Amino acid sequence: MPGSFRTDDAHGEDYAPVRAAILKEYVFQEAKNLVDDLPGWRLIRADEEAKVLVCERKGGLLAGDSQIEIRCEGPEGLPSCTVEVESTSTTGLRSRDRANVAEFVRPFRRRIC
Repeated sequence: MPGSFRTDDAHGEDYAPVRAAILKEYVFQEAKNLVDDLPGWRLIRADEEAKVLVCERKGGLLAGDSQIEIRCEGPEGLPSCTVEVESTSTTGLRSRDRANVAEFVRPFRRRIC
């Protein structure tokens, strides 16, 4: 079933945006490194200027592939960054979008916080 899910403060910790008192350039690089480390994830596009990653997460037997956008936002030159994650599925019988967001957010929070 197609669907989407994005980080939001109204959700639990594993589904909330990640905030850190770190320069967004460093946070963006760590996000790229984590995508490389996650099994089944593939980096499709990295916009170095806008600090946006577009990734693909392979689905399983029932879940189709998902596209995940990771956006690092914060002021230039100040150690403050917020990372938003959105997963969108267009195929498959089941959506794993919520699980995809948590699959990235949990280890990412440990890496930078």
